[in-house]
Amino acid sequence: MPENAQTALAELRRLIASGATAEGGRLPTERDWARRLGVGRTVVRAALEVLEEEGLIWRRQGKGTFLGQPPDPYGVIAADIVQTVDAPAIMEARLCIEPVLAGLAAERATPADVERLRRLVGHVVSAPDGDTAELWDGALHRLIARIAGNPIMLTAFQLVDEVRMRDDWLAMRAHARSPGSLAASEREHRAIVAAIAAGDAAAASAAMRAHLGRLAETIAALHRQEAAQ
Repeated sequence: MPENAQTALAELRRLIASGATAEGGRLPTERDWARRLGVGRTVVRAALEVLEEEGLIWRRQGKGTFLGQPPDPYGVIAADIVQTVDAPAIMEARLCIEPVLAGLAAERATPADVERLRRLVGHVVSAPDGDTAELWDGALHRLIARIAGNPIMLTAFQLVDEVRMRDDWLAMRAHARSPGSLAASEREHRAIVAAIAAGDAAAASAAMRAHLGRLAETIAALHRQEAAQ
């Protein structure tokens, strides 16, 4: 059963993608989801907020939660592949893929897209704990990938993004998290979004590369430490 917000979010994606959870496009209630996933309603609510920010679902007061844009159908394949790859290899792939996506997003983002990106940066900063911060961080990167508007690149991104559900990744990210790293991430996220807002593809790509490069160095160092133990 799901034990954290990231796992609950991934399970919600799979259930929604299956199409078996929506009656006329309407999704179960938070209480039903919590019972089905075996988690608290707070975890479900956080995961649904991310899906709403990403544009995958929408909610209306007194009416319920409804399907919006469907998730990428190749996520299940990605989940199977990524289990056999270590974190440094994942970061190598991200460095190849995400700067390109950020550049495309800068060329194609609408004002509404930019506003949504800025809200997601705010959610990362104000998250009450590391698990929730990681959840919103993932939502930010996924939205950039979707704004880029290239289905093949989006599928490639989803392949590497599946690593966020792995216990070893969550433990490594938690170990690497510090006030200094959080402040650096906030600056880097804001730089990425600012470049996208300005329509500057080169700057957006460079900002994403700098952000992921710093993270890759941290992950590689932690991976070496674990291997030496």
